[in-house]
Parts: sequence; structure tokens; C-alpha cells
Amino acid sequence: MEPAEEQDARNHTLLTEFVLSGLSSHPELQHLLFFTICLVYTTTLIGNLLICMVTVHPTLHTPMYFFLRVLSFLDISTASVVVPKMLVTFVSEDRSISYRGCVTQLYCVVFLASTEWYLLAAMAYDRYVAICSPLRYAAIMNRRLCLSLVLLCCCSGSVVSVVQTAWVFTLSFCEPRKIDYFFCDIPPLIVLSCTDTSLYEKQIVSATALVIFTPFCLILLSYVCIISSILKISSAESRHKTFSTCSSHLTVVTLYCASGTLIYLQPKSSNSQGAKKILALIYTTVIPTLNPLIYSLRNKEVKEVLIRMV
Repeated sequence: MEPAEEQDARNHTLLTEFVLSGLSSHPELQHLLFFTICLVYTTTLIGNLLICMVTVHPTLHTPMYFFLRVLSFLDISTASVVVPKMLVTFVSEDRSISYRGCVTQLYCVVFLASTEWYLLAAMAYDRYVAICSPLRYAAIMNRRLCLSLVLLCCCSGSVVSVVQTAWVFTLSFCEPRKIDYFFCDIPPLIVLSCTDTSLYEKQIVSATALVIFTPFCLILLSYVCIISSILKISSAESRHKTFSTCSSHLTVVTLYCASGTLIYLQPKSSNSQGAKKILALIYTTVIPTLNPLIYSLRNKEVKEVLIRMV
């Protein structure tokens, strides 16, 4: 039996920092991964900043581009919360992250991801009003409603993040305090816990349903109505043009839904930890890079304004 003082000291040490394993344990890949991720991160920043600049143009002062600008800001924030620390793990032997740093990172990741999901639902509602009620679109989607929807998305994301972060860090974490991941996230922290997490695993599945499937169902319902309205359009060219305004949004929703559900539906599945790292990399790094390409390459108005700016 260890003396009580030694146990207390060890527990205190346990809760002061964690160690991140990083994206890969192969030393020969570290520098290659560093430059690759650095390039992707730079592309994310440039692409999303361009979207933010382009959508301020007077010809793009519509709710759709306002939501797109907010989405780009969230993408920059998500990548900036995860990538810099990941780059450090590639080139430094010190891969530790403080307890407070881990709490902050988890809170930010959950907040940004949840807010982004709710924002995607708001963007679907915007497309629904634009296509199904075009004559009332300007009256319904006014500036006040757009700002209220963004504020509601942020508040909802904050509530989800506070609850999830507080719940995770009520768990007891055992030695070794090494997180088999490249940032602090819910699944690797649950695996690290030495207490019974069965109740929490059920709770995280419920939270996943709330954060991902509820907005997804609303998006799906919106697009059922949208497609129904599109099919009533007599001109094939008009149908194609109308649907093309929604295809970019559907592509982003599909990417987020596929990666998010696979990561969080089985939070303590340690056998698939390597696959979860890849999915998390896609979710936090690759998708924020693709969003500007998806929205700019498939949007004639954005391309025209971008060309004039350049």
C-alpha cells in the first residue's frame, strides 16, 4: 500500500498534464507529415480568408453568403485550435499538453463542431426559403433573423460544449497519461479513463444524436421540400441552376456527417483508434480546406467576384 501522501501527490501530477501520441509513431514520417499538414493548414487559412473577403463584396450581400462567411470563420478557428499543437508533436520530443490546455482544446473543438452543425441546418433553411418562397425571401431572411440564427447556433454549441467538457473531466484518468491522439478529444480521453464509462458512452451517443442527427434531419426535411419544388419547374435549365445552388451545401453536409458519426458513435472502440485519427484529421483539417474549394468552384457569383478582386 502506498502512503496517502504519495497517492495524493501522484494524483495531482496525473491531473497537471497529458502526453499526446501524435498522428503517427513512425519517426521517418514526422518531417513529411509536418510539411504536408503545414501546407494544408496554410491553404485552409488562405482559402477561408478569401471567402471572408469575397463575401463582403456588395454584390454578395445576401443571407447565403453571410452564412458562408461565418462557416469560413468557424473553419479557420477549428483548424487553428488543432493544427498548431499537432505540428509541434511532429518536430518536438516534448508532446505534453497541460491539463488546462487539454480542457480548453476540448471545449473549443466541441463548441466549434457543434456550432458548425447547427449553422449547416440554418443554411439549409435559408435555401428552403429561397427556393420554396422566393417572393417572401427578402422579408423572411432579413438581417435580424440571420444574426439571431447565428447567435442561436453559437449558444447551442456553447451549451453542448460546456456539458460534454465538464462531464469528460469528471472522469478519473489512469497512468500512463498518454492520449493516443493528436489533440484532446472525447473518444481518446474515455479510453484513458480507469473508471466505468458505460453511462457516459450512452450519454455521448445521445449527444451525437442531438448535435449531428437532429440538424441532419432538419437539413434532410428542407431538401425534401426543395427537391419537390425544383421538380415542379418546367425548364430543365432552371432546374439545374436551382439545384446547383444547393449541391455545394449537400456535399459539405455529407462530409461532416460521415466523419462525425464514425468518430463519436463508438467512443471507446480502441481497436479503431487509428481509423478515428484519420477521420478526425479529415474532420478538423481536410474539410476546412475543401469548403472554400467546394463553394467557390461550384458557385459562379463567387468565382466572378474573386476574379475581379484578383
